[in-house]
Amino acid sequence: MDHFLYRDGQLHAEDVPVAQIAADVGTPFYCYSTATLTRHFQLFDEALSDLPHLVCFAMKSNSNQAVLRTLADLGAGMDVVSGGEYARARAAGVPGDRIVFSGVGKTADEIRMALTEGVRQFNVESEPEMRAISAVASAMGATAPITIRVNPDVDAKTHAKISTGKKEDKFGIPITRAREVYAEAAALPGLKVVGIDVHIGSQLTDLAPFELAYTKIADLTEQLRADGHEIIRLDLGGGLGIPYARSNEVPPLPSDYGALVARTVGHLGCEIEIEPGRLISGNAGILVSSVIYEKQGEERDFLILDAAMNDLIRPAMYEAYHDIVPVQEATPGATPACYDIVGPVCESGDTFAKRRDMPRLSAGEMVAFRSAGAYGAVMSSEYNSRPLIPEVLVHGDQFAVIRKRPSYAEMIARDTIPEWLDR
Repeated sequence: MDHFLYRDGQLHAEDVPVAQIAADVGTPFYCYSTATLTRHFQLFDEALSDLPHLVCFAMKSNSNQAVLRTLADLGAGMDVVSGGEYARARAAGVPGDRIVFSGVGKTADEIRMALTEGVRQFNVESEPEMRAISAVASAMGATAPITIRVNPDVDAKTHAKISTGKKEDKFGIPITRAREVYAEAAALPGLKVVGIDVHIGSQLTDLAPFELAYTKIADLTEQLRADGHEIIRLDLGGGLGIPYARSNEVPPLPSDYGALVARTVGHLGCEIEIEPGRLISGNAGILVSSVIYEKQGEERDFLILDAAMNDLIRPAMYEAYHDIVPVQEATPGATPACYDIVGPVCESGDTFAKRRDMPRLSAGEMVAFRSAGAYGAVMSSEYNSRPLIPEVLVHGDQFAVIRKRPSYAEMIARDTIPEWLDR
């Protein structure tokens, strides 16, 4: 469920007409719904209510400060994968003991930053990284809480570019070597083992891979405890999918996921951490764009939009589907047109959809890309010297710009001319 609905023929974000926002900020822009963010976080929180737990929002899906503050005020922790994300989480008011630091390439500076300001745990991805954390913590006279990410060799049956739990993936250590690596961790100075971490992929629409992975983690927990390790937390990652397309594929509900967690690992008495991103923010956002031209081709017609692949890269990168709807609701019974929906960037890959049935649209009319709140703005760029587009947050009948569109002058001013060219 989301809070982007038609009223009197106009698409609304909660109680605000999308056209009203467009008139104020111009297109293209991202728009997020506070009500949807809140509802989706609470669904996860309630799903795990029978277990000690912390829901950590995966910031890589959406790292705007206003979104983070909204979730932090609800009690969310944050899952960060870089020093920049850590700094953003702290700036949003998230205390260090609610920040989990993941990522395969943590630098010494990032480790030092987190140990200085506070961190719930590092999710360790490799033995070299584990040794680096030990060295930094020891030099600081600190103790770094760690889990070790194990790769359970489970096929999540998702897109190859967002699968993370098979043995050929770059993430974690093989589960077959876990006991050996945990033994080394226990012997290293400056480290305190607190649990196990696992994450098998993103946009999963079936619970079976989770069940297989979590069953393996439950068995490993028993083995590690028998070896003398104190395993008090299980970080189960994220990955639950959302319905991007209007199809018969319906992802599992958070309540079903929560029941699976209880069934597979609930008996272990561990605190459960999960790291949803897409399911919290994905359907909480839309991308709004205007038609520049309706172009008639020899074999197909095109809608050329003012949004481009630099604003929303997912279709070009992942062949991702987004439902695209007109901001002004189509007249019932109107004959649809079949369009390739594209952006203005000089790349053939700047294509959002091919042969998509849409109401016939003309220049100046607007469309909204649904399910664009995750991996949209965070993956945008200034390719073709196109300024980053605004982000807007709606709360009931109010809206605010939470990231403004820079001017050309502001964008260019970030470049520096060296002395030998400054004449």
